[in-house]
Amino acid sequence: MLRGTLRNEGFCSAWNILVQLGCTDDSYLMENVNQMTNRDFINSFLPYDKEMMLEAKLADRFNLSADGPEMQKLKWSGLFEKQHIGLEKGTPAQLLEHILNKKWNLQPNDKDMVVMWHRFVYEIENEKREIQSNIAAIGDDSIHTAMAKGVGLPIAITAKIFLQGKISQRGVCIPVEREVYEPVLKELMSLGIHAQEKETVIK
Repeated sequence: MLRGTLRNEGFCSAWNILVQLGCTDDSYLMENVNQMTNRDFINSFLPYDKEMMLEAKLADRFNLSADGPEMQKLKWSGLFEKQHIGLEKGTPAQLLEHILNKKWNLQPNDKDMVVMWHRFVYEIENEKREIQSNIAAIGDDSIHTAMAKGVGLPIAITAKIFLQGKISQRGVCIPVEREVYEPVLKELMSLGIHAQEKETVIK
């Protein structure tokens, strides 16, 4: 089974830089956070150099082009700015989240979109077949997002039917039993979240 996520060019490689630097570490508290700027935060993960600028050190360490997609995304996210982070304390991950939220937050009139495509190839009775399943959902606004609905509604519906006594399973379960997935999928369809499926024979 292969699973992938489509991102804009440079997103994954830029995020990988933050991971390799240690910016996503959530295991310890950083020092002098109340005096730290966004630029200081990134610089704290790089060796001190009195001559090289932050951007040059970063590009040199990860072999990046100064105007490449990774550097552009890091710059756009505000990570090179001399703006105070605005927290009294925090782990690297918490500081990074606080910085990114200023740019990554949806604006009041923004709507997100979730697109999923699943392709299953299988063989039955010596015949090779393929099923393609597609889902596209658009959020209502910046609060009631498609991502929030796609993640939250299945859990909420499952909790409801469990409390109604319609689920006999107990303990930690995955939703592969009919008594779970059938009512959940039915209610999701009534809420406008459903897959379009197409099955074909592969010749």
